[in-house]
Amino acid sequence: MSTGPVSPIQRYLDGLHQRHAAKQGGEVATYIPELAHADSGWFGICVATTDGHVYEVGASRIPFTIQSISKPFAYGLALGDRGRARVLDKVGVEPTGEAFNSIRLDAGSGRPLNPMVNAGAIATTSLVAGDSAGDRLHRLLATLSLYAGRRLELDVDVYRSECETGHRNRAIAHLLRNFSILEDDPEEPLDLYFKQCSVSVTCLDLSLMAATLANGGVNPLTRERAIRGELVPSVLSVMTTCGMYDNAGEWLYEIGLPAKSGVAGGVLAVLPGQLGIGVFSPPLDERGNSVRGVAVCRELSRDFGLHFLRVPRPARATLRASYDLGRVRSKRQRTPAEEAVLGQAGGCAQVYELQGDVAFAAVESVTRRVLDDAATAEITIVDLRRVTRVAGGAAALLAGLLRELATHGRRLVLVGAQRHPRLARLLEEEVSPEQHWRFVTFPSLDPALEWAEDQLLARLAARPAEAGPLPLADHSICRGLAPEAVESFEKLLEPMRFAAGETIVRKGEAADRVYFLVEGQVSVVTELANGELTRLSTLSRGMTFGELAAVSRARRSADVRADEAAACFALPMASFERLGETRPDIKLVLLENLLANACQTVTRLTNEVAALAQ
Repeated sequence: MSTGPVSPIQRYLDGLHQRHAAKQGGEVATYIPELAHADSGWFGICVATTDGHVYEVGASRIPFTIQSISKPFAYGLALGDRGRARVLDKVGVEPTGEAFNSIRLDAGSGRPLNPMVNAGAIATTSLVAGDSAGDRLHRLLATLSLYAGRRLELDVDVYRSECETGHRNRAIAHLLRNFSILEDDPEEPLDLYFKQCSVSVTCLDLSLMAATLANGGVNPLTRERAIRGELVPSVLSVMTTCGMYDNAGEWLYEIGLPAKSGVAGGVLAVLPGQLGIGVFSPPLDERGNSVRGVAVCRELSRDFGLHFLRVPRPARATLRASYDLGRVRSKRQRTPAEEAVLGQAGGCAQVYELQGDVAFAAVESVTRRVLDDAATAEITIVDLRRVTRVAGGAAALLAGLLRELATHGRRLVLVGAQRHPRLARLLEEEVSPEQHWRFVTFPSLDPALEWAEDQLLARLAARPAEAGPLPLADHSICRGLAPEAVESFEKLLEPMRFAAGETIVRKGEAADRVYFLVEGQVSVVTELANGELTRLSTLSRGMTFGELAAVSRARRSADVRADEAAACFALPMASFERLGETRPDIKLVLLENLLANACQTVTRLTNEVAALAQ
């Protein structure tokens, strides 16, 4: 049974997981005996967005201990409790270029160089406020739980193992006491640090904790604040320069995401304002970082341009507007029957207008919106005309979206794709020959809307074949006229025929006639400032054009051209004026019908403006 289209982002993560699951190398940490029980095959990846959507694959919900990934969160809590000045007095912010358990301190002050190494983390933990050791533990657990969006608990077995083997950390704590960085007995803050590192989390938790930092300190799911917004830059800064220990410089250069690793195999990374990443895989490299975790983050950053110094050019929200054909139509005017059908079935075709630079976070949001609507939308129109740039990874995701839609019987219409050759090429490659009919492109939006309307009308059998000229009595202008009145009215009309491509009305001419189309199709067009022609409307038999002449007497404001061989009845304005004297009853009905046509046009334009201004 089909489950419907799958996000190309999920497909990408599935493939990423599959590629790296077989990756060998690294060793599970054993210096804390309880960590040695981890399965080297455990491997999970999670990506959480700042609006609360989570993508996950693999061992994303297997519990493990947070270890050193707790350090930035404890640092943020200490900043909130004591203030920057007090914390900086005890712990610096300079990278060490050394291992996480380095004993190096500042030569003059005895301060640990930063809060991400063990010495700095022990000092930071000692600054967490509380009336007792139990109170301080409660506050730490509560804070970590706010970041994760659920209640986190201590892994007692790992805690005991940490206590039994943490001799180097005890030496560090006593050295800190010697320099008065720790002001009291070092055993209490050291014990709290051991417990802090022994909190049980999952890969899913890590991604949400990272997304909370990316979201300015507010959990994207619970909407609860975990840290004051003004403190987040300080936390992300030390993560950027110190979070990956002696690999921090290479990490920043290649991957460019504030991050923190832990010896249980977790890696947490943050793209400010956009998303959080959690990876879990126990085998570690010689620097104490997860082998698969580093590789996954490197590939994610490379494929989607996530380096936080690679800033997109300024733009407003990527999704400029979204609407369906029930709200905005093409410039082709439809019969009342067709209008009724499109009003009911318009939701089957959805339009998404994009703008600005389209990178990972932007296309993730748009893709999710498209897939949410795919349950009802059989046609998806994506307008790229206002897009300035499509990043490589984003182009691949859009191509994946096409594949998903095509595979599940949906049709994708791209507008302006020719402006982005790489995207167009990827899309062409993405669709198999038997699916290629589901991929349609147009240079502008209006013909794409008309094409979608035609598809819906054809499917719903709402467009009977036209057979010859429409009798005048069946024209909308004669609605409400008795047969005798129609005969009298017809005597005032001039039958006219036009070849395909012939201009019927020219802009600037005197408005001396109203035209009633009875065969063929015509379009109202005007020239833009750049010399291009744009269609204002397309009319078919049973419709009227030039009617503004009946009330305004203004000169023609646009050209009208025959799209195909067409036939009209033309009513000279002089004859229309005389009707007021000879047959005022006919003139009154004509004016009512002309007004009704004008109201339909105004309503259509009002709906369009409302949809585009949302």
